[in-house]
Amino acid sequence: MPLKPTVTLNARVAALNIHPLKSGRAIAVEQADVRLDGFVGDRRFMLVDPEGSFITQREFPSLAQVTAVPQADGVHLTMGDATLSASFVGERRLTVRVWTSVVDAACADDAVNATLSSWLARPVRLVFMDDRAERSLGAEWAREPAAVGFADGFPLLITTTGSLDALNRTLVSMNQPAVGMDRFRTNIVIDHDAAWDEDLWEAVEIGGIRFDLVKPCARCVVTTQDQETGERTGGNPIEGLRMERLSADRRVPGVVFGWNAVPRGTGRIALGNAVRLLSTRNERWPMKRRG
Repeated sequence: MPLKPTVTLNARVAALNIHPLKSGRAIAVEQADVRLDGFVGDRRFMLVDPEGSFITQREFPSLAQVTAVPQADGVHLTMGDATLSASFVGERRLTVRVWTSVVDAACADDAVNATLSSWLARPVRLVFMDDRAERSLGAEWAREPAAVGFADGFPLLITTTGSLDALNRTLVSMNQPAVGMDRFRTNIVIDHDAAWDEDLWEAVEIGGIRFDLVKPCARCVVTTQDQETGERTGGNPIEGLRMERLSADRRVPGVVFGWNAVPRGTGRIALGNAVRLLSTRNERWPMKRRG
């Protein structure tokens, strides 16, 4: 049975992250402003190829080396010793694609794009999801279309420390090194001891804002990459998750870790905020069992 509203968990917000550039480095923050389409400043910038298709660490791991810091009229980018500022004050637009979504985005000027292309040794363009750009998806999971930036599928990603601890115990038992939470490029890390409890959380409240956990997050090769260098090194979370986190639901194939979430209000959350459980699912997400 669903729990009564506002059941306090023994859980608090342990970390908050924004990723200004899709597939670029994360920035840890002490507080985050929440909009209906996610954290302010999260995944608002993106690199695309000459045809306008999005580029990520999946095919270009060195994007992990790019730090993006939003500014009033654009973004400041750093890669190694190289720096670059891009503004989006003009009328340059570009039609871009993120999976099945088509977005009319603001585009950086030719000089900026040429510099970034030289950094990455391939032709790229930098785009920005400004106030004119619109994207929504996920109605089949979130009951109605959710506004979202350049994230893969939903406004936010929630993970827990207990589940990471369980994964790392599995990796160690496989003679592999433990991994950090940064491998999972999450927005909200909840300090909660029990592993995989989030499978049963339908909605939580943090800082007075409701977050609906709508879909488990299927994980890809990016989790095998060091998030400072982009190198595929250290423990392999995919191999560890296959032991007990292989989805048995065809709608979400592969291994899963964390939950995609949709905020149902706006405001600000901060490190240390208590997490309250608003409702639960009747059963866990189905997993394939080994052996």
